Amino acid sequence: MVQRVLLICLLALVAVPAQAQLRGHGGPVRALAVSRDGATAVSGSFDTSAIIWSLKTNTARQVLRFHDGAVNAVAFLPDGRIATASADARIALWNAGETQPRTVLTGHTAPIVGLAVSPDGKTLASASWDRTVRLWPLAGGAPGAPRVLEGHQQNVNGVAYLPDGRALVSVGYDATLRIWPLGSGADVAPIIVTLPTPLNAVAVAPDGEIFCAGADGKVYALSPAGKLRATVAAGDTPIIALAISRDGALVAAAGVRGAVALIDRRKRAVIHTLVGPGLPVWSAAFFPDNRTLLTGGADRIIRRWNVVTGEPIGNVAVGGPADPLAAYAGDPGAAVFRACVACHTLKPDEGPRAGPTLAGLFGRRIATLPGYNFSPALKKLDIVWTPQTVSKLFELGPATYTPGTKMPQQTINSAADRGALVKFLQKATR
Repeated sequence: MVQRVLLICLLALVAVPAQAQLRGHGGPVRALAVSRDGATAVSGSFDTSAIIWSLKTNTARQVLRFHDGAVNAVAFLPDGRIATASADARIALWNAGETQPRTVLTGHTAPIVGLAVSPDGKTLASASWDRTVRLWPLAGGAPGAPRVLEGHQQNVNGVAYLPDGRALVSVGYDATLRIWPLGSGADVAPIIVTLPTPLNAVAVAPDGEIFCAGADGKVYALSPAGKLRATVAAGDTPIIALAISRDGALVAAAGVRGAVALIDRRKRAVIHTLVGPGLPVWSAAFFPDNRTLLTGGADRIIRRWNVVTGEPIGNVAVGGPADPLAAYAGDPGAAVFRACVACHTLKPDEGPRAGPTLAGLFGRRIATLPGYNFSPALKKLDIVWTPQTVSKLFELGPATYTPGTKMPQQTINSAADRGALVKFLQKATR
């Protein structure tokens, strides 16, 4: 009964078909996938839910609630099932119409942030911040034990198969792209390509060309064998999501500040920049028509774009929540904090996020905020949040200063930027 009422509420919030926007999530839209026939989409959110959408009527068909953390990756399986992967380190496999997953895959020990289905539909690959990739067999009944691919020295942020299924590509925060041969035995070493920047996402074109998203705002194109072919400047902030049109002609590169660069593969150039409300765009997926793109981000809305014209379908400015940093325009600390907006709120009533609210942060002991499920390791730490400890967190990085955290590893090298961030948080979190 509760789920039925929730679905009715979500349907009431969804935009009319003429506006072509999908509303219903209570947090940033972290993941998107479109079905092969273009009739259905599935989205995953920092609000811990996934939603199945009808793209013909722009309405929510079903809300999937199971995970204990942000839903970071979603995928359609060839047999009609849907896979969702979460910060809770679990993968759920959902049969059509069912309200709970039929199968749950466990084994990862940190958030899962990427999924890829093999071309033959027999294997599901997952990328995790535990620095591994796992290959889960899907054929038959209950999946067997996964094959574990190890070697990355930092978070693995993305995974994709080459079109022939003979190799798998992974990218990580360690600035490496790895091409793993499959089907030739577990002892075959991967091809390792080191690029100039941490890598946040990967996608593979139908002809096997590999694209990866750099934290330096660039998109790198490599051959199926790992040879660097081109570098395209897509923006001046980190690229955090990639999608390739099904005909392979276009690459969509989404950035932290809300713009999405459309790259013509043949020209190796940006031909359109899709400009949204200025908040991070976390996910993107093309329709089968190769003319339409879905994007999802921190404003909680899934938007539809015409990639031929570069224009939104519907009113891009309608319906999203206000920018939480609008009141701090020009504040250098707010500019530093913008990359954190997707995971943390400044006020206690701004909706769920992957991380705890920062309201009332200073003077609070770590892992004591009521209502948030902190990891056991954090509860053992003797840290009280002060200007000094917050600065130290970003000087050393979360993995070093707060071991056991689910927070992505990141540092702020500039002492001036750390100081600006601390001063901003002192004002904004009172």
